Amino acid sequence: MIPDLVIFDCDGVLVDSEPISNQTIADALSEMGVSCTLEETMAAFVGKSMAQVAEGVRAMGAELPGSDADWIDSIYAQTYARLRAGVDPIPGVTAVLDALDAAGVPYCVASNGSDEKMDITLGATGMAERFRGKRFSAQTLGVSKPDPDLFFIAAQYMSTVPGRAVVIEDSASGALGAQRAGMRCFGYAPTDGAALEAVGAEIFRSMDQLPALLGLPH
Repeated sequence: MIPDLVIFDCDGVLVDSEPISNQTIADALSEMGVSCTLEETMAAFVGKSMAQVAEGVRAMGAELPGSDADWIDSIYAQTYARLRAGVDPIPGVTAVLDALDAAGVPYCVASNGSDEKMDITLGATGMAERFRGKRFSAQTLGVSKPDPDLFFIAAQYMSTVPGRAVVIEDSASGALGAQRAGMRCFGYAPTDGAALEAVGAEIFRSMDQLPALLGLPH
């Protein structure tokens, strides 16, 4: 059955920004004396809000310089600078959006990232116009995944019954939020999808598979 609404996560689903963002965090941890590889950082923080990241960094034994807000602002500034240097769309996702447009299925983006970050990444990948007026940021709205309210807000704004919306996620945090919202979730996992599957996501490996999973016409 074709959904009434498709809600995309941004980082790691629409844009390939997770390695850049998490390398910034790994570098900051190194400066604070905590050794953490990019892979370890991504395993710990993909899908988390920056407030959740700051909490996790402290749990690793790092002492943040200044307040949480100051550290978060610094990480955002460094991340944005790196993203402005270049970020790619997730392979195949533009064709998914084209298929949704052709079928007349509405879509939006709900992200634990900031509006400014989406301005940069969606703008750099040519997708900003497609999501104009259809972006829901945890930082702006004050509610982060896995809290389902971010998805409820998106569905309400898009005039959709939550149970008729489908979520596309790449993190366990986002998939858990979708589960709590009563929304079907497809988990994009090119490699290991165990964490997504554990919270109810239906795993797919390539964006080429997604139109058929959504029931869109060939």
